[in-house]
Amino acid sequence: MRKYWIAGVLELAILILIVVAGFGQAVLQLWNWLMPGIFGLPRISFWQAVGLLGLCWLLFGQGFLGRPVYSTPWRRRVRERWAQMTPEERERIRERIRGRMRERWGFDAPSGGS
Repeated sequence: MRKYWIAGVLELAILILIVVAGFGQAVLQLWNWLMPGIFGLPRISFWQAVGLLGLCWLLFGQGFLGRPVYSTPWRRRVRERWAQMTPEERERIRERIRGRMRERWGFDAPSGGS
C-alpha cells in the first residue's frame, strides 16, 4: 500500500514539473517574441519566465487548483455583513474609506459603487 502512495506522489510531482516547465516555456517564448519589439524590454531567461508566471499567479488570483485566492471565508463574511447594513451605514463606511485615502495618498475614492 505504501509503495502505491509514494508512486502517486512521485507521479504528481513529475506532472507538476512538466506543467510548470511547459507554461514557463510558453511565457518565455511569448515574452521574448513580443515585449522587446513592442515595449523595448529586455529578453528574459527561462527561470525569469517561471518567476513571472508565479508572480502573475499570485497577483491575479489563481490559488490552489484554480480556486481564486480572493475567494476566502473572510471576504464572504464581509459581503454578508455589507448586505445586512442599512444604506446609511454603508455610506458612513464609504466616507471613512475616502477619508483614509485622502490622508494616506491625497486623493478621493471614486464615488458610487454597490
